[in-house]
Amino acid sequence: MKKKINIEGMSCMHCVRHIKEALSEIKGISNIEVNLQDKYAVCDVDNVDNKDIVEKIEEFGYSVVSIEEL
Repeated sequence: MKKKINIEGMSCMHCVRHIKEALSEIKGISNIEVNLQDKYAVCDVDNVDNKDIVEKIEEFGYSVVSIEEL
């Protein structure tokens, strides 16, 4: 299943790299694409709780505004 994660706090390509790194550390997440301009990430998610996604992104210093299933 694809999920769109709306993220607050991204401002540059360094932030994009951090978000990709954070999400890639979660087992079950793949095909990560980050849109800096609109401040979201889209990825394939296989059996991952939204809570785990929020916690990992917050570890890297960003805030999750919402997570939507696509």
